[in-house]
Amino acid sequence: MVQPFSLRVVFSSGALRIPSRSRIRSRTIDISTDRVVSLTAIPISVRGCRVHNLRGIDLDLPRGKWITFCGLSGSGKTSLALDTLYAEGQRKYIESFSAYTRQFLQRLDKPDCDGITGIPPAVAVTRAGGSKTNRSTVATATEIADHLRLLFAKCATLYCIGCSRPVTADDPGTVAESLAKDRSRGMIAFSVWLPDRKSGGEILHGLQQEGYVRIVVGDQTFHLSDEDRSPLAKKIGRKGTPCLVIVDRFSAGTEVARLTESLETAMAEGHGRAVVLTDATATDPDDTSHSKAASKRTGSRNSSADGGIPKTDAIEIIDQKRWRRRVISVDRRCDDCDLDYPDPVPRLFNFNNPLGACETCEGFGELVDIDMDLVVPDKTLSLAEGAIAPWNTPSYAHELEELLELAPDYGLPVDVPFQDLKKKHLDLIHHGVPERNFGGLDGFFAWLDRKKYKMHIRVFASRYRSYRTCDACGGLRYKPTVLAYRIGDNHIADVFAMPAGQAAEFFADAPLEKRERQIAAEPLRQIVDRLGYLDAVGLRYLQLDRPLRTLSGGETQRVSLTGALGGSLVNMLYVLDEPTAGLHPSDVQQLSKAIASLRDRGNTVVVVEHNETMIESSDRVVEIGPGAGANGGEVVFEGTPKQLQKDRHSLTGQFLSGRRGQTLRHHEPRTSRGRITLRGASGHNLQDVTVDIPLGVLCVVSGVSGSGKSSLIQDTLVEAIRVEKLHQGGKPLPYRSISGLGQIEDCALVDQSPISRSPRSCPVTYVKAFDPIRKVFAESPDARAHGLSASHFTFNNAKGRCPECEGAGVLEIDMQFLADVSMQCPVCRGSRYRDDILKVRYRDRNIADVLAMSAKQAYEFFRGSVKVQARLKRMIDVGLGYIALGQPATTLSSGEGQRLKLAAFLASARRKRTLFVMDEPSTGLHFDDLVRLVDCFDALIADGHSLLAVEHNPLLMLSADHLIDLGPGGGNQGGRIVAEGTVADLINQAESKTGKILAREMARGE
Repeated sequence: MVQPFSLRVVFSSGALRIPSRSRIRSRTIDISTDRVVSLTAIPISVRGCRVHNLRGIDLDLPRGKWITFCGLSGSGKTSLALDTLYAEGQRKYIESFSAYTRQFLQRLDKPDCDGITGIPPAVAVTRAGGSKTNRSTVATATEIADHLRLLFAKCATLYCIGCSRPVTADDPGTVAESLAKDRSRGMIAFSVWLPDRKSGGEILHGLQQEGYVRIVVGDQTFHLSDEDRSPLAKKIGRKGTPCLVIVDRFSAGTEVARLTESLETAMAEGHGRAVVLTDATATDPDDTSHSKAASKRTGSRNSSADGGIPKTDAIEIIDQKRWRRRVISVDRRCDDCDLDYPDPVPRLFNFNNPLGACETCEGFGELVDIDMDLVVPDKTLSLAEGAIAPWNTPSYAHELEELLELAPDYGLPVDVPFQDLKKKHLDLIHHGVPERNFGGLDGFFAWLDRKKYKMHIRVFASRYRSYRTCDACGGLRYKPTVLAYRIGDNHIADVFAMPAGQAAEFFADAPLEKRERQIAAEPLRQIVDRLGYLDAVGLRYLQLDRPLRTLSGGETQRVSLTGALGGSLVNMLYVLDEPTAGLHPSDVQQLSKAIASLRDRGNTVVVVEHNETMIESSDRVVEIGPGAGANGGEVVFEGTPKQLQKDRHSLTGQFLSGRRGQTLRHHEPRTSRGRITLRGASGHNLQDVTVDIPLGVLCVVSGVSGSGKSSLIQDTLVEAIRVEKLHQGGKPLPYRSISGLGQIEDCALVDQSPISRSPRSCPVTYVKAFDPIRKVFAESPDARAHGLSASHFTFNNAKGRCPECEGAGVLEIDMQFLADVSMQCPVCRGSRYRDDILKVRYRDRNIADVLAMSAKQAYEFFRGSVKVQARLKRMIDVGLGYIALGQPATTLSSGEGQRLKLAAFLASARRKRTLFVMDEPSTGLHFDDLVRLVDCFDALIADGHSLLAVEHNPLLMLSADHLIDLGPGGGNQGGRIVAEGTVADLINQAESKTGKILAREMARGE
């Protein structure tokens, strides 16, 4: 029999889902047998999966387990994990919503499978989709900001920004209880302003009609029922007089309910403010200083609407008796500074809400403004030599001509370096000469702002703008009244500025009283838990207010993982795409524990990963292969990690067991051919670092996450080279000097930023292989017979592309209240070209067939075409032989995009001595792919180039000729060089965490 508590029925696989009171994991009852079955006993069953290159895979995955997908790059891991399992889990979940709701949710296509059963709702944590705005920060993405706003609203203390004294709002019930405990006698009143005798008489008459009997004017009490009011009239001055209307008198033993009611009445009549007068004769009969001070304060506020009542306690003489005067108010106001403060509601502490956000920057903390370093990138040039960059373009060269024409009349030198111009000369360039109709730089950029509705104008103007800190809030994002609320000595902006590790220490011993801790128990617990999760995924060094747009792909993914860990969901499918990207090997074990905690809640965790620690920590391993692209798409192995290492057919198992990879583990370091020396790097957390970068070798910069690798290499070294060697617009972090730049001719940064945001960009166009391919088709007999040129064979030109879809191959259908639908173009059937273009064939293939080929297939197809093969060979060399030539660039992973950039550099046949700077080139690569990548590096070095890589992969670090290890920790605990030299040198350094990892990896192959 089913227990009589509420049931929630889900029609899925003939099962009835019943919420369990005593267990976290849900249970099901099989209707046909009434047998209770755990959901974890129902596997995820995939039958006949043909997504992308998968070859009809049949697979049963156990629920409630950690399953790792591994295999060569392009073998089909992501197709199975994200495009199949996650897509189906999300699709089934979203279909349970209404049509109106579904239009706001991301919808994925139904996977091409014979059937998928037993799949729960799915959550994917990937590196894609990071926010590009400053409003999205580490705290907002992990929901720490939401709980922190609630904590400040409940527990923060308000301190006046003028006098730094606490400002409170009083509660009638609490004040009444306090008065009852004091057991003293006194009066409850409210303040009324009597503007003059005539108006004052009308006000007093109204008060008498309302039932009030006594008022206090000056130092004397009057009865409103007195027939002779001449003494009262004499007290009312020409400029007005404040008075107190007595609501109630109390003594020891007065009930709390009566006091509360009287206080509420006084506050209602006094517009939120009441006055409590208590007998002060017995407490301090000799104290007269307070009385004098009070009279001075009262006298200085006689013109105010509330009678100049001080908020602080004061002694007053009324009817020759001493009374202590206390103002009770529901408002948060400092009368001494005449400042009002808003109530502490959660949205007040949200910099994305106008209630609390800085009015100047609207909560961004930064303003976009003209950057003179970008306008004048090379200040050694003169005006005549084109120092002002935007006026060097053909469209705006007339601005420079006007400036040079009027320069002699105003004494403006045009042949001296821009950096030597005087202030009066700079003012003329900036503000212009109105009488000569020359607006200068200010007028020029004001004109661009008026034309910013045009796309090309916006793009042009953005080249010369950058972010600067908001002058009003100093980058804190909030109004000053919001920052007046503090917990301990910290306002909310101070807390957001803390690294996650420091914030965890602060909240572990938060300066809260016992009552406040009880009130804020839940938000405080949520904050501490999420800060712990950030530590667990290796991000304790990140500041909570760090914008997501400034994070690497791996950091962004682990921030998202923290949000998933903090969500406490159960019976879900979590799909993680390479969560160790950008993580030092010493931090991987802690990350694996965090992922295991997801599994232990009853969730199924699928991880696409190449890291050996993650593979060995999982419950099951599925290897997809045996090759990449068309040679992959099959299940090569399915079992436990121990079984994987023993399997002779598993390529991954051979590397994990040490049977392969010996060439990478035993590398003979090369001798450098010079060096670049960077001195005094001190940006971010760098501690006056001086470093030598050897040239003509592979140099790897390693270190724990947050140790300062990107700050040193990308933000300081690369930007310094751009400014001092290439004379390009760059803004390096602070450094003293750099030398040795004469030994290189160029510097190329190969990072993980997207290669394009347009789906029209594809690998074949990026490596410049499409031009010779189009020429091959244009030279065919069919093309010559019909008068077709190379421009007819591009889908970006109207000459040959399909007129219906304009070369996109798909049509976007607006479904109004439903999500937009992409459907194959019915005219070209997805080929992108007109029919007459598709009739032109080369070796029995048309241009659309070629775009559908992988790089490796196309390399074999265009045998004899040297130019085509030379460029495609570079894609194969960097491990991208499986990528289709026409695959949209927007669908490439960050690792694939980075390697495609490297392939483009290789294909360009540069003869200059170039320093290649790479950001984690091993991202997304299998162990076997690393071998080919290292071969590619060797070819670059052999051509006279130099390589500098920020890297965490142990095998790639073992292949380095020189290593620079930063640390020893992240954030404030890093920023210095712990060890440098060869692999052997690092292994012998006890302080180097990287050295310990390398020693362990060396032992694996022995």
